[in-house]
Amino acid sequence: MLSACPSFAAAVNDPLSSARPAPLARYYWEDFEVGRVREFGRCEVTREEVLEFAGRFDPQPFHLDDAAAARSLFGRLAASGWHTAAMAMRMMCDGYLLGSASLGSPGVEKLSWPAPVYPGDVLSMRNTVLESRPLASRPEVGLVKSRNEVLNQHGQVVLSMEGYGFFRRRGAGAPPP
Repeated sequence: MLSACPSFAAAVNDPLSSARPAPLARYYWEDFEVGRVREFGRCEVTREEVLEFAGRFDPQPFHLDDAAAARSLFGRLAASGWHTAAMAMRMMCDGYLLGSASLGSPGVEKLSWPAPVYPGDVLSMRNTVLESRPLASRPEVGLVKSRNEVLNQHGQVVLSMEGYGFFRRRGAGAPPP
């Protein structure tokens, strides 16, 4: 098992394994400059985790049964898109969020799964900052809009999402520029 993508069972059985005291933030709102691209993460998708996640959260036949998957548009057993999103979230946490002054997210605008994820795939991420501005109502907080893409080992995008994140500003309370 890869540390960047711990098993689902391990995370469920030990949910506080990542809940350690937060270190001093390495990334603040000012570090998310428009146009900046970060590449990070490595997550190997296993058959066991595909079956386990699907059995608990997305029990559609093509995520659980080889014969049903062979008859589906996927052609073989495929990970749930929600499993892919969960793996993306873990890679984002390990890649930068846990080392940042993150204050959460107001949501995601766009989410798509342009290609399936199969057991044996190795996933990584690309984060591109699209917009960044301080909040007028809370000058100590900045808002960042990003595109996050999950890529397989062939460089093919298998998940794309655009959304927002709140980050504390350096010298919290600074007036907007």
